[in-house]
Amino acid sequence: MSVSLVVIRLELAGHSPVPTDFGFSAAAGEMSDEEIKKKTLASAVACLEGKSAGEKAAIIHQHLGRREMTDVIIETMKARADEVRDTVEEKKPSAAPVSAQRSREQSESVNTAPESPSKQLPDQISFFSGNPSVEIVHGIMHLYKTNKMTSLKEDVRRSAMLCVLTVPATMTSHDLMKFVAPFNDVIEQMKIIRDSTPNQYMVLIKFSAQADADSFYMACNGRQFNSIEDDVCQLVYVERAEVLKSEDGASLPVMDLTELPKCTVCLERMDESVNGILTTLCNHSFHSQCLQRWDDTTCPVCRYCQTPEPVEENKCFECGVQENLWICLICGHIGCGRYVSRHAYKHFEETQHTYAMQLTNHRVWDYAGDNYVHRLVASKTDGKIVQYECEGDTCQEEKIDALQLEYSYLLTSQLESQRIYWENKIVRIEKDTAEEINNMKTKFKETIEKCDSLELRLSDLLKEKQSVERKCTQLNTRVAKLSTELQEEQELNKCLRANQLVLQNQLKEEEKLLKETCAQKDLQITEIQEQLRDVMFYLETQQQISHLPAETRQEIQEGQINIAMASAPNPPSSGAGGKLQSRKGRSKRGK
Repeated sequence: MSVSLVVIRLELAGHSPVPTDFGFSAAAGEMSDEEIKKKTLASAVACLEGKSAGEKAAIIHQHLGRREMTDVIIETMKARADEVRDTVEEKKPSAAPVSAQRSREQSESVNTAPESPSKQLPDQISFFSGNPSVEIVHGIMHLYKTNKMTSLKEDVRRSAMLCVLTVPATMTSHDLMKFVAPFNDVIEQMKIIRDSTPNQYMVLIKFSAQADADSFYMACNGRQFNSIEDDVCQLVYVERAEVLKSEDGASLPVMDLTELPKCTVCLERMDESVNGILTTLCNHSFHSQCLQRWDDTTCPVCRYCQTPEPVEENKCFECGVQENLWICLICGHIGCGRYVSRHAYKHFEETQHTYAMQLTNHRVWDYAGDNYVHRLVASKTDGKIVQYECEGDTCQEEKIDALQLEYSYLLTSQLESQRIYWENKIVRIEKDTAEEINNMKTKFKETIEKCDSLELRLSDLLKEKQSVERKCTQLNTRVAKLSTELQEEQELNKCLRANQLVLQNQLKEEEKLLKETCAQKDLQITEIQEQLRDVMFYLETQQQISHLPAETRQEIQEGQINIAMASAPNPPSSGAGGKLQSRKGRSKRGK
């Protein structure tokens, strides 16, 4: 079960005294008095900050609206255990009947309480039943609801103060104390608040601890005050009770809080967490039980009918428009005028229903004569159609007789024309039907012939299908054979490609070897050619020397050839040196 906390604010007029011990806060142990006061005035300060006195008064008056301040009577009842104990001791001899009576009352209250806590009741009520502390202030009671819901099963901080929203005025203070008697030991203070609301009042009950408040809530919430009346106890947790002056912005809205309005039927606060709330079509809210007891279907505030009777709306049978409508006086067809879609005139062309009445002014139009006929006659002077007006009972009777005769003639002529029309239409339909039957017979014969030709064509196609299937079978066999051969050819081609790669590699190696062999051969040929040239040079030299004189030969044999070293940047190659040495050797050998 989830509950929401409420904030009770007492808005006082400027001249009204401040009630004592009215302030309360469930967070008193966690917050200081200054912080609580600052939180209370936060929304008002934010709204009125920087405003002039006139602007502040206008804002306050706007939020106050039509609510008027009235006298609020606050009765405070506190526990006075010491005084009660002294009074009991002084009046002990004569207190036996009273104590017996109170014990009987307590036993009756225990018997009537279905969910009272299991604890022994005291012999005496610990409340002073004399004149309580009564204070009269002038102001307005505001009841705000917090938007946070908490479950009673959760171990969270709620409040040690409960508020009984509505207590019937027939229940006196003594009856109220009897109702809360099982919890007298844990109640610290009780305030009875009476404002301008008739036949009921509000009660604030402060307990010693939150656990005691939870026990009282579970035991008494939704319980009847007595077995005679149907009123039940409606309890809410009070988070904060505060007193503010009107000029401080007490009527301004509070942040994160929603002010609960009053039900206009029972004048009780409407809280959806306590009672069901229904909102009517005219945006007025009431308790569901109050609205159920309201016998009328209208709103209790503005008398708006919540279940209006359905109104039948006329519209054109063809296009659905609802303006400039005409109804046929013969068959009741409704169509739009000639200035919209001409469906009424089209109905006349199709059915030859001459007369139609306009739904707005009930005037009858004659499509054949193309003029109005209802309450219209022809003028004797110029023959024009004018409205017939007369006075007196005789004129009225003549008018009625004329209308009856006119309607009888109209009905007779229309029925005759309808008979002729429908007979002609039947003949035309029969003729059209006979033609359609002949056409259907001809089409049927043609269809039978087409069906026979299609059957022959179907047999030919079936034969062709069989031959094509045989050809397809042969082709499939041939395709399978060719596929096998193709696979074999592909395998052979694959092998040949592999052999080709091997042969190409071998060819490359042979070509490389051939190139190396050719290079060696060319080198050998070059050396042989050089040797041959040296030999030829030697032979030619020997031959020339042989032709020289003896002295010259002797000189050549005894002579020496010195070859100077050339100052070339690069030394002669080994090949040239080898050749020169070989030539010198040959020359020496020749010598």
